[in-house]
Amino acid sequence: MTATLTDPNRPAQAPAFQKISPARQFKNYLAMTLMGLAFLVAVVPLVWLLFTVVSNGYSALVNGDWWSKSLKGVLPEQFAGGVYHALYGSIMQALVCALIAVPIGILTAVYLVEYGNNGRFARLTTFMVDILSGVPSIVAALFVFALWVTTFGFETSAFAVSLALVLLMLPVVVRSTEEMLRLVPDELREASYALGVPKWKTIVKIVLPTALSGIVTGVMLATARVMGETAPVLVLVGYSRSINFDIFGGNMASLPLLIYNELLNPEEAGQLRVWGAALTLILLIMFFNLVATVISRFSAIKTK
Repeated sequence: MTATLTDPNRPAQAPAFQKISPARQFKNYLAMTLMGLAFLVAVVPLVWLLFTVVSNGYSALVNGDWWSKSLKGVLPEQFAGGVYHALYGSIMQALVCALIAVPIGILTAVYLVEYGNNGRFARLTTFMVDILSGVPSIVAALFVFALWVTTFGFETSAFAVSLALVLLMLPVVVRSTEEMLRLVPDELREASYALGVPKWKTIVKIVLPTALSGIVTGVMLATARVMGETAPVLVLVGYSRSINFDIFGGNMASLPLLIYNELLNPEEAGQLRVWGAALTLILLIMFFNLVATVISRFSAIKTK
């Protein structure tokens, strides 16, 4: 019997990576091309939008009066005044909204995750949150107008706007907080229970601090979202060209409301104020997003 000699330089096994066939290469290049085109379709309009707003509104923002004065006594054709009154109104309406929506949203999420156990009331709450997340802003504004102004007899005010914004912000806070709480490992809860810690104290001392980073991020993003809503301010508060510090009475300007009113001004100065207010609103929302990122980074649980 003759033994078959093999090539000693030949590998014992075939290479792990084989040559890719032309058909697979074509499919790969096609997928990469389609994804690149999709990326351009998404990014180009955004860049175009930012470039248009910045190029048209930059000259208004560099004016020293833009951040420190209102439009009181300013004629439509005058290149004077600023958005101090509207900036204050937007921030106050959003903060009052957050003071109401954040505690309710976090407590609701805690109930759904820690106490609901997928019961009937928990399923009903989840269903109502899903419905509320799809409610248009104009519907929320009309509901608050019918309840707060028509039924209870209160006057239209910035506080009424904040109540309408609560309806828009609440489902975002509930959903983001709920997802963050579900990401907390059950082992942390079980270890706390094994030490005899009550459930409520486990939630306060273990679960919420662990999920705090994501909760804060969700709250800040929800706050930034409601700051640009236009329908509630059109329905629930009148426009004022001067500053009003009382959120419970009188007209109060906001950046979306200022943009809407200045659009009716055909003068060049009015158009400049429109673009300047739009750029100011974008910068304000970007600032809130940046704050959310910073708070999320510093409040995250250190793992090393």
